[in-house]
Amino acid sequence: MTTKTQLMTVDELLAMPDDGYRYELIRGELSRTMSAGFAHGAYAVNIASEMRAYASPRNLGTAATDPTCLLATNPDHARIPDAAFVRQERMLPLDEMSGALIGAPDIAVEVISPNDRLTQVAAKAAEWLGYGARMVIVVNPRNRTVQVHTAGGVIAPAEGDTLDGGDVLPGWSMPVADIFE
Repeated sequence: MTTKTQLMTVDELLAMPDDGYRYELIRGELSRTMSAGFAHGAYAVNIASEMRAYASPRNLGTAATDPTCLLATNPDHARIPDAAFVRQERMLPLDEMSGALIGAPDIAVEVISPNDRLTQVAAKAAEWLGYGARMVIVVNPRNRTVQVHTAGGVIAPAEGDTLDGGDVLPGWSMPVADIFE
């Protein structure tokens, strides 16, 4: 006898009560992860706040932390980057964006959690790019490093270097060391 898994939709996911866990939909199946802690969130906010402070007054787009992104339907596949930037031409007014972002953000930020395997994070970065993200910033607090994944490859600016938005968020930059403050 086989048991069929009941698939969820992103609307059902977003309607779930907050129980302290973080949930994504992996091809319709609910995936639960633990909260990664305060420092993890602070690293993501450091990047998102710098992107927003640069982009907002220039009408280039906006940044958010922990946005649900609907990457595919039938079944729904929804992921949550730790932070994200979406270019202005893809934005609706924020009061109209109460549900999931349709598609990948232009920039996805993934902060490696204490329980994450590096191979899983690399696969997730590739998944973001495969669904249309133009840049994925992977932050590794364990060794205070950053990797920037694009269709052109991966670069790893050192802690003394500056992270920039490339052609996705032109003109934006941030010292890598500031991520870890």
